[in-house]
Amino acid sequence: MDTSTDLLKVTDLKMYFNTPDGVVKAVDGVSFTLNLGETLGIVGESGCGKSVTAMTIMGLVPMPPGEVRGGEILLNGRSLLAMPEKDLRKIRGNTIAMIFQDPLSSLNPVYRVGKQVGEGLTIHKGYKKKEALARAIELLEQVGIPNAAERARDYPHQFSGGMRQRAMIAMALACDPDILIADEPTTALDVTIQAQILELMQSIQERTNSAIIMITHDLGVVADMADRILVMYAGRPVEYGTTDQIFYNPLHPYTWGLMRSIPKQFADSDEPLTPIQGNPPSLIDLPEGCAFSPRCPYAQERCNTEKPVLDEIEDTHASACFFSTDSDFLLNSPLHDRDDEVFASGANPGVDSGADFGTDSGVDPGADEGGQDG
Repeated sequence: MDTSTDLLKVTDLKMYFNTPDGVVKAVDGVSFTLNLGETLGIVGESGCGKSVTAMTIMGLVPMPPGEVRGGEILLNGRSLLAMPEKDLRKIRGNTIAMIFQDPLSSLNPVYRVGKQVGEGLTIHKGYKKKEALARAIELLEQVGIPNAAERARDYPHQFSGGMRQRAMIAMALACDPDILIADEPTTALDVTIQAQILELMQSIQERTNSAIIMITHDLGVVADMADRILVMYAGRPVEYGTTDQIFYNPLHPYTWGLMRSIPKQFADSDEPLTPIQGNPPSLIDLPEGCAFSPRCPYAQERCNTEKPVLDEIEDTHASACFFSTDSDFLLNSPLHDRDDEVFASGANPGVDSGADFGTDSGVDPGADEGGQDG
Protein backbone atom coordinates (compact mmCIF):
# COMPACT_ATOMS: atom_id res chain seq x y z
CA MET A 1 0.00 0.00 0.00
CA ASP A 2 1.19 3.50 -0.78
CA THR A 3 2.16 4.91 2.61
CA SER A 4 1.67 8.44 1.32
CA THR A 5 -2.07 7.79 1.07
CA ASP A 6 -4.23 7.74 4.18
CA LEU A 7 -5.91 4.40 4.75
CA LEU A 8 -9.23 6.19 5.35
CA LYS A 9 -9.86 9.86 4.69
CA VAL A 10 -13.22 11.50 5.44
CA THR A 11 -13.59 15.08 4.23
CA ASP A 12 -16.50 17.42 5.06
CA LEU A 13 -19.01 14.54 5.09
CA LYS A 14 -22.68 15.53 5.17
CA MET A 15 -25.42 12.93 5.56
CA TYR A 16 -28.96 14.32 5.81
CA PHE A 17 -32.32 12.57 6.21
CA ASN A 18 -35.45 13.81 4.49
CA THR A 19 -38.44 13.39 6.81
CA PRO A 20 -42.04 14.69 6.81
CA ASP A 21 -41.04 17.13 9.57
CA GLY A 22 -38.02 18.49 7.73
CA VAL A 23 -34.39 17.75 6.90
CA VAL A 24 -32.40 16.08 9.70
CA LYS A 25 -28.74 17.14 9.48
CA ALA A 26 -27.42 13.99 11.15
CA VAL A 27 -23.82 14.44 9.95
CA ASP A 28 -22.88 17.95 8.90
CA GLY A 29 -19.24 18.44 7.98
CA VAL A 30 -17.21 15.64 9.58
CA SER A 31 -13.53 15.25 8.60
CA PHE A 32 -10.76 12.96 9.86
CA THR A 33 -8.00 10.62 8.67
CA LEU A 34 -7.01 7.14 9.82
CA ASN A 35 -4.03 4.89 9.16
CA LEU A 36 -3.03 1.33 10.04
CA GLY A 37 -2.31 0.81 13.73
CA GLU A 38 -4.12 3.99 14.77
CA THR A 39 -7.19 4.33 16.98
CA LEU A 40 -9.62 7.21 16.56
CA GLY A 41 -12.17 7.85 19.28
CA ILE A 42 -15.43 9.52 18.21
CA VAL A 43 -17.15 10.88 21.31
CA GLY A 44 -20.44 12.63 22.00
CA GLU A 45 -23.96 12.31 23.38
CA SER A 46 -26.62 10.13 21.80
CA GLY A 47 -27.91 11.65 18.58
CA CYS A 48 -24.76 13.64 17.77
CA GLY A 49 -24.07 11.70 14.55
CA LYS A 50 -21.41 9.21 15.65
CA SER A 51 -23.19 6.05 14.50
CA VAL A 52 -24.51 7.65 11.31
CA THR A 53 -20.93 8.58 10.40
CA ALA A 54 -19.91 4.93 10.82
CA MET A 55 -22.95 3.62 8.92
CA THR A 56 -22.21 6.04 6.07
CA ILE A 57 -18.62 4.78 5.84
CA MET A 58 -19.96 1.21 5.68
CA GLY A 59 -22.55 2.15 3.04
CA LEU A 60 -25.38 0.93 5.27
CA VAL A 61 -27.54 4.08 5.37
CA PRO A 62 -30.75 3.50 3.36
CA MET A 63 -31.12 6.13 0.62
CA PRO A 64 -33.77 7.46 0.70
CA PRO A 65 -34.46 8.75 3.32
CA GLY A 66 -30.71 9.31 3.71
CA GLU A 67 -28.93 11.61 1.27
CA VAL A 68 -25.26 12.53 1.00
CA ARG A 69 -25.27 16.33 0.64
CA GLY A 70 -21.53 16.68 0.31
CA GLY A 71 -18.10 15.45 1.27
CA GLU A 72 -15.92 12.50 0.42
CA ILE A 73 -14.87 9.15 1.89
CA LEU A 74 -11.67 7.69 0.47
CA LEU A 75 -10.42 4.18 1.27
CA ASN A 76 -6.86 3.77 -0.01
CA GLY A 77 -7.61 6.63 -2.38
CA ARG A 78 -10.86 5.09 -3.74
CA SER A 79 -14.19 6.85 -3.18
CA LEU A 80 -16.63 4.75 -1.17
CA LEU A 81 -19.50 7.13 -1.95
CA ALA A 82 -19.05 6.64 -5.71
CA MET A 83 -18.52 2.88 -5.45
CA PRO A 84 -21.19 0.51 -6.86
CA GLU A 85 -23.03 -1.64 -4.32
CA LYS A 86 -21.44 -4.84 -5.63
CA ASP A 87 -17.98 -3.41 -4.90
CA LEU A 88 -19.06 -2.21 -1.44
CA ARG A 89 -20.16 -5.75 -0.60
CA LYS A 90 -16.60 -6.93 -1.26
CA ILE A 91 -15.31 -4.34 1.24
CA ARG A 92 -17.86 -4.77 4.05
CA GLY A 93 -16.68 -7.39 6.51
CA ASN A 94 -13.48 -7.82 4.53
CA THR A 95 -11.50 -4.55 4.44
CA ILE A 96 -13.80 -2.68 6.86
CA ALA A 97 -15.70 -4.51 9.58
CA MET A 98 -18.07 -3.19 12.22
CA ILE A 99 -18.99 -4.27 15.74
CA PHE A 100 -22.56 -3.10 16.20
CA GLN A 101 -23.93 -1.59 19.39
CA ASP A 102 -26.46 -4.32 20.23
CA PRO A 103 -25.09 -7.79 19.46
CA LEU A 104 -28.37 -9.56 20.24
CA SER A 105 -30.25 -7.67 17.53
CA SER A 106 -27.27 -7.82 15.15
CA LEU A 107 -26.90 -11.62 15.31
CA ASN A 108 -29.42 -13.73 13.42
CA PRO A 109 -31.45 -15.68 16.02
CA VAL A 110 -32.08 -18.69 13.74
CA TYR A 111 -28.46 -19.47 12.85
CA ARG A 112 -25.82 -20.98 15.09
CA VAL A 113 -23.07 -18.63 16.26
CA GLY A 114 -20.29 -20.61 14.55
CA LYS A 115 -22.03 -20.38 11.19
CA GLN A 116 -22.46 -16.63 11.53
CA VAL A 117 -18.84 -16.05 12.56
CA GLY A 118 -17.59 -18.07 9.57
CA GLU A 119 -20.00 -16.66 6.99
CA GLY A 120 -17.65 -13.87 5.93
CA LEU A 121 -14.93 -16.41 5.22
CA THR A 122 -17.13 -18.31 2.75
CA ILE A 123 -18.20 -15.07 1.04
CA HIS A 124 -14.90 -13.17 0.90
CA LYS A 125 -12.20 -15.82 1.22
CA GLY A 126 -13.77 -18.80 -0.58
CA TYR A 127 -13.67 -21.13 2.44
CA LYS A 128 -15.74 -24.29 2.34
CA LYS A 129 -18.29 -24.79 5.14
CA LYS A 130 -16.13 -27.13 7.22
CA GLU A 131 -13.08 -24.89 6.83
CA ALA A 132 -15.11 -21.82 7.79
CA LEU A 133 -16.49 -23.55 10.90
CA ALA A 134 -13.02 -24.67 11.97
CA ARG A 135 -11.70 -21.14 11.58
CA ALA A 136 -14.76 -19.75 13.40
CA ILE A 137 -13.97 -21.99 16.37
CA GLU A 138 -10.37 -20.71 16.37
CA LEU A 139 -11.66 -17.12 16.36
CA LEU A 140 -14.06 -17.80 19.21
CA GLU A 141 -11.17 -19.25 21.20
CA GLN A 142 -9.06 -16.17 20.44
CA VAL A 143 -11.72 -13.83 21.84
CA GLY A 144 -11.99 -15.86 25.02
CA ILE A 145 -15.09 -18.02 24.51
CA PRO A 146 -14.68 -21.16 26.68
CA ASN A 147 -15.40 -24.55 25.08
CA ALA A 148 -15.47 -22.82 21.69
CA ALA A 149 -16.09 -25.99 19.65
CA GLU A 150 -19.20 -26.72 21.70
CA ARG A 151 -20.42 -23.12 22.01
CA ALA A 152 -20.11 -22.59 18.24
CA ARG A 153 -23.18 -24.83 17.92
CA ASP A 154 -25.24 -22.59 20.23
CA TYR A 155 -27.68 -19.90 19.15
CA PRO A 156 -27.21 -16.21 20.11
CA HIS A 157 -29.87 -16.33 22.85
CA GLN A 158 -27.82 -19.01 24.61
CA PHE A 159 -24.88 -16.62 25.01
CA SER A 160 -24.57 -14.03 27.78
CA GLY A 161 -24.23 -10.36 26.86
CA GLY A 162 -20.45 -10.39 27.18
CA MET A 163 -20.12 -13.58 25.14
CA ARG A 164 -22.35 -12.18 22.38
CA GLN A 165 -20.13 -9.11 22.20
CA ARG A 166 -17.06 -11.36 21.94
CA ALA A 167 -18.77 -13.35 19.17
CA MET A 168 -19.42 -10.08 17.30
CA ILE A 169 -15.73 -9.19 17.61
CA ALA A 170 -14.76 -12.64 16.30
CA MET A 171 -17.11 -12.16 13.34
CA ALA A 172 -15.67 -8.72 12.59
CA LEU A 173 -12.10 -10.05 12.72
CA ALA A 174 -12.71 -13.16 10.62
CA CYS A 175 -11.34 -11.68 7.39
CA ASP A 176 -8.51 -9.68 9.01
CA PRO A 177 -9.95 -6.24 8.17
CA ASP A 178 -7.73 -3.20 7.89
CA ILE A 179 -10.33 -1.08 9.73
CA LEU A 180 -12.48 -2.12 12.67
CA ILE A 181 -15.38 0.17 13.61
CA ALA A 182 -16.64 -0.42 17.16
CA ASP A 183 -19.98 1.27 17.84
CA GLU A 184 -20.44 1.53 21.63
CA PRO A 185 -18.98 -1.98 22.13
CA THR A 186 -19.17 -1.77 25.93
CA THR A 187 -22.65 -0.29 26.40
CA ALA A 188 -24.86 -2.24 28.85
CA LEU A 189 -21.96 -4.47 29.95
CA ASP A 190 -20.80 -4.47 33.56
CA VAL A 191 -17.51 -2.75 34.30
CA THR A 192 -15.48 -5.97 34.53
CA ILE A 193 -16.61 -7.12 31.08
CA GLN A 194 -16.10 -3.60 29.68
CA ALA A 195 -12.46 -3.71 30.70
CA GLN A 196 -12.03 -7.19 29.19
CA ILE A 197 -13.59 -6.14 25.87
CA LEU A 198 -11.36 -3.04 25.60
CA GLU A 199 -8.28 -5.04 26.53
CA LEU A 200 -9.21 -7.65 23.94
CA MET A 201 -9.54 -5.03 21.19
CA GLN A 202 -6.16 -3.53 22.09
CA SER A 203 -4.44 -6.91 22.01
CA ILE A 204 -6.01 -7.71 18.64
CA GLN A 205 -4.82 -4.38 17.25
CA GLU A 206 -1.27 -5.03 18.48
CA ARG A 207 -1.32 -8.43 16.79
CA THR A 208 -2.89 -7.41 13.46
CA ASN A 209 -1.93 -3.69 13.19
CA SER A 210 -5.53 -2.88 12.26
CA ALA A 211 -6.97 0.62 12.55
CA ILE A 212 -9.85 1.14 14.98
CA ILE A 213 -12.64 3.70 15.11
CA MET A 214 -14.06 3.60 18.64
CA ILE A 215 -17.49 5.22 18.96
CA THR A 216 -18.61 6.05 22.49
CA HIS A 217 -20.49 8.58 24.62
CA ASP A 218 -17.82 8.43 27.33
CA LEU A 219 -14.45 10.15 27.04
CA GLY A 220 -13.15 7.83 29.74
CA VAL A 221 -13.57 4.77 27.51
CA VAL A 222 -11.05 6.09 24.99
CA ALA A 223 -8.67 7.70 27.51
CA ASP A 224 -6.07 4.93 27.37
CA MET A 225 -6.94 3.52 23.95
CA ALA A 226 -7.25 6.28 21.34
CA ASP A 227 -4.43 8.07 19.54
CA ARG A 228 -6.73 10.89 18.47
CA ILE A 229 -10.21 11.98 19.55
CA LEU A 230 -13.02 13.63 17.57
CA VAL A 231 -15.67 15.26 19.77
CA MET A 232 -19.05 15.67 18.05
CA TYR A 233 -22.11 17.71 18.94
CA ALA A 234 -25.35 18.07 16.96
CA GLY A 235 -23.90 16.38 13.88
CA ARG A 236 -20.75 18.52 13.74
CA PRO A 237 -17.20 18.14 15.05
CA VAL A 238 -16.48 20.62 17.85
CA GLU A 239 -12.96 19.51 18.82
CA TYR A 240 -10.31 17.28 17.25
CA GLY A 241 -6.84 16.45 18.47
CA THR A 242 -4.51 13.89 19.98
CA THR A 243 -5.58 12.20 23.21
CA ASP A 244 -3.05 14.23 25.21
CA GLN A 245 -4.30 17.47 23.62
CA ILE A 246 -7.93 16.68 24.41
CA PHE A 247 -7.26 15.65 28.03
CA TYR A 248 -4.51 18.14 28.93
CA ASN A 249 -5.47 21.14 26.82
CA PRO A 250 -9.23 20.90 26.07
CA LEU A 251 -10.43 23.95 24.17
CA HIS A 252 -14.20 23.58 23.76
CA PRO A 253 -16.84 24.00 26.51
CA TYR A 254 -18.65 20.87 25.35
CA THR A 255 -15.48 18.82 25.84
CA TRP A 256 -15.20 20.37 29.30
CA GLY A 257 -18.75 19.25 30.04
CA LEU A 258 -18.00 15.67 28.97
CA MET A 259 -14.92 15.63 31.19
CA ARG A 260 -16.77 16.96 34.22
CA SER A 261 -19.50 14.35 33.80
CA ILE A 262 -17.00 11.48 34.22
CA PRO A 263 -17.24 10.02 37.74
CA LYS A 264 -14.03 10.77 39.62
CA GLN A 265 -12.32 7.89 41.35
CA PHE A 266 -11.26 10.05 44.30
CA ALA A 267 -14.46 12.06 44.68
CA ASP A 268 -16.34 12.27 47.98
CA SER A 269 -19.19 9.76 48.04
CA ASP A 270 -21.71 12.58 48.63
CA GLU A 271 -20.41 14.72 45.78
CA PRO A 272 -22.98 14.86 42.94
CA LEU A 273 -21.98 14.34 39.31
CA THR A 274 -21.74 17.44 37.15
CA PRO A 275 -24.09 16.97 34.19
CA ILE A 276 -24.31 19.11 31.06
CA GLN A 277 -27.46 21.14 31.62
CA GLY A 278 -30.30 21.06 29.08
CA ASN A 279 -30.90 18.75 26.14
CA PRO A 280 -29.28 18.40 22.69
CA PRO A 281 -31.03 20.48 20.02
CA SER A 282 -33.29 19.15 17.30
CA LEU A 283 -31.22 18.35 14.21
CA ILE A 284 -34.14 19.65 12.13
CA ASP A 285 -34.22 23.07 13.81
CA LEU A 286 -30.72 23.95 15.00
CA PRO A 287 -30.00 27.24 16.81
CA GLU A 288 -28.98 30.13 14.60
CA GLY A 289 -25.51 30.49 16.07
CA CYS A 290 -23.43 27.90 17.89
CA ALA A 291 -25.48 24.73 18.37
CA PHE A 292 -24.11 24.35 21.90
CA SER A 293 -24.79 27.94 22.98
CA PRO A 294 -28.20 27.25 24.65
CA ARG A 295 -26.45 24.80 27.03
CA CYS A 296 -23.10 26.54 27.33
CA PRO A 297 -22.56 28.36 30.64
CA TYR A 298 -19.94 30.57 28.97
CA ALA A 299 -21.96 31.63 25.89
CA GLN A 300 -21.85 35.28 24.87
CA GLU A 301 -24.03 37.29 22.51
CA ARG A 302 -21.87 36.42 19.51
CA CYS A 303 -22.47 32.71 20.13
CA ASN A 304 -26.22 33.16 19.61
CA THR A 305 -25.90 34.76 16.18
CA GLU A 306 -22.70 33.46 14.53
CA LYS A 307 -21.87 29.83 13.71
CA PRO A 308 -18.28 28.88 14.63
CA VAL A 309 -16.20 26.66 12.35
CA LEU A 310 -13.62 24.04 13.27
CA ASP A 311 -10.32 25.94 13.15
CA GLU A 312 -6.85 24.58 13.85
CA ILE A 313 -5.63 26.30 17.01
CA GLU A 314 -2.29 24.54 17.17
CA ASP A 315 -0.63 21.67 15.35
CA THR A 316 -3.26 18.91 14.82
CA HIS A 317 -5.57 20.45 17.47
CA ALA A 318 -8.75 22.12 16.23
CA SER A 319 -11.76 23.64 18.00
CA ALA A 320 -15.10 25.15 16.95
CA CYS A 321 -15.32 27.86 19.60
CA PHE A 322 -14.79 31.60 19.15
CA PHE A 323 -12.82 31.83 22.38
CA SER A 324 -10.45 28.86 22.16
CA THR A 325 -7.44 31.20 21.90
CA ASP A 326 -8.55 33.42 24.82
CA SER A 327 -6.30 32.58 27.79
CA ASP A 328 -8.79 34.05 30.29
CA PHE A 329 -11.63 32.00 28.80
CA LEU A 330 -9.56 28.81 29.00
CA LEU A 331 -9.30 29.26 32.78
CA ASN A 332 -12.83 27.76 32.86
CA SER A 333 -11.37 24.42 31.71
CA PRO A 334 -11.67 21.46 34.12
CA LEU A 335 -7.86 21.48 34.30
CA HIS A 336 -8.29 24.49 36.58
CA ASP A 337 -10.92 22.94 38.86
CA ARG A 338 -9.31 23.19 42.29
CA ASP A 339 -10.91 19.98 43.54
CA ASP A 340 -10.12 17.89 40.46
CA GLU A 341 -7.51 15.44 41.76
CA VAL A 342 -7.44 13.49 38.51
CA PHE A 343 -6.14 16.34 36.39
CA ALA A 344 -3.95 17.65 39.19
CA SER A 345 -2.15 14.32 39.36
CA GLY A 346 -0.59 14.88 35.93
CA ALA A 347 -0.85 11.19 35.02
CA ASN A 348 -0.77 10.23 31.37
CA PRO A 349 -4.23 8.88 30.35
CA GLY A 350 -2.62 7.06 27.49
CA VAL A 351 -0.46 4.92 29.75
CA ASP A 352 -1.94 3.74 33.01
CA SER A 353 -4.60 6.06 34.37
CA GLY A 354 -7.63 4.92 32.37
CA ALA A 355 -9.47 4.16 35.61
CA ASP A 356 -8.87 7.69 36.86
CA PHE A 357 -10.67 9.03 33.85
CA GLY A 358 -13.53 6.60 34.25
CA THR A 359 -12.40 4.09 31.64
CA ASP A 360 -14.93 1.58 32.89
CA SER A 361 -17.58 4.08 33.96
CA GLY A 362 -19.69 4.08 30.82
CA VAL A 363 -21.89 1.24 32.04
CA ASP A 364 -25.62 1.66 31.69
CA PRO A 365 -26.96 1.72 35.28
CA GLY A 366 -30.09 0.05 34.00
CA ALA A 367 -28.23 -2.92 32.52
CA ASP A 368 -29.27 -6.29 33.90
CA GLU A 369 -27.05 -9.19 34.79
CA GLY A 370 -27.45 -10.60 31.29
CA GLY A 371 -24.56 -8.37 30.32
CA GLN A 372 -22.16 -10.37 32.42
CA ASP A 373 -19.86 -12.85 30.82
CA GLY A 374 -20.69 -16.45 31.56
